[in-house]
Amino acid sequence: MENAALIGLSSQIALRNRMDVIANNIANLNTSGFKRESVVFEEYLMPVADMDMATSTDGQMSYVQDIATIQDHSQGPLTQTGNPFDVAINGKGFFVVRTPDGDRYTRNGAFALNANGQLVTSEGQQVLGTGGPLTFEASETDIKIAADGTVSSSAGQKGRLQVVAFDDERFLTPVGASMFQAEDGASSAPADQARLQQGAIEGSNVKPVVEITRMIEVQRAYQTLAQMMARTDEMRRDAIGQLANVPA
Repeated sequence: MENAALIGLSSQIALRNRMDVIANNIANLNTSGFKRESVVFEEYLMPVADMDMATSTDGQMSYVQDIATIQDHSQGPLTQTGNPFDVAINGKGFFVVRTPDGDRYTRNGAFALNANGQLVTSEGQQVLGTGGPLTFEASETDIKIAADGTVSSSAGQKGRLQVVAFDDERFLTPVGASMFQAEDGASSAPADQARLQQGAIEGSNVKPVVEITRMIEVQRAYQTLAQMMARTDEMRRDAIGQLANVPA
């Protein structure tokens, strides 16, 4: 009976973690460039629960544990904004952003100019071109961003947005709502196949109907486990009561 309670508890913990991930997906439904997350589970056999030496036919106890949270890097829908500083990526690739903690990567192309005329993210971090930060004078007008990332204005060509793609996106760790950090072993190269679209931003790739369906599944599974554990506890109490009634 104790084993059933422990196995049920391990499943409830895993379901709670999955619910947290689903809730975070729904909360970022309208976050530009957000990538949906999901939890990976695996079976865990308790190595010290082997009953082979006993007379019982019980074997190893099988638990469930969540081993990782992964991101779905499929492209989200593009929304036209008309803002000349908004840029969306068609295809694989990430903008490169300079932060105090090093370079980060994002597909959230909701950019703007700061007080120094530098192209920055909505959080104020510099968006990098192939030659460094992109800077505009206050007098410059008619800012254009070509499909290959070339940036120009009334003053002429200003540079080219740096867009990189990774051989294995599993090496990217989320930082905040729509940024990623490249872990050791990550390999990147210029995303020459990606095409940029000015005046548009990429939305979240979260599908609300799918996430709500998954939330309902988790809730039902959690309730079923809670009922099973309650019945197990009731059986334990009945067994103790029966033992108390055994004549001495």
